[in-house]
Amino acid sequence: MIHSTVHENEITVIRPGVERLTAVNAKAFKDDVAGLIDAGAGMLVIDFSQTSFLDSSGLGALAGILKKIGHRGELVVCGLNPDVSQMFKICRMDRVFTIYQDEAAALQALSEKA
Repeated sequence: MIHSTVHENEITVIRPGVERLTAVNAKAFKDDVAGLIDAGAGMLVIDFSQTSFLDSSGLGALAGILKKIGHRGELVVCGLNPDVSQMFKICRMDRVFTIYQDEAAALQALSEKA
């Protein structure tokens, strides 16, 4: 389901691989990302640029991923379209997650922390 790419400084960029992250596929998304964390990925960028819709199940999956990574690493998101961004704001997840405009900005910010 997910598509991931490892960049320099061991930063992993993850794309959900679906246009709509909903109750139908949120658990599979969470499980796939959890597998990457279990395999040692600690610096994660989740790029939502190809995701046009996210519901509360998708946000719940993200919260679960954040809990799993804990203090072992960092998780940021990027590429939010207006609808997805609005969902983050409505649910106040924009206060929980660090959000970057695009993948390049997220990679630069995490590289500076590595």
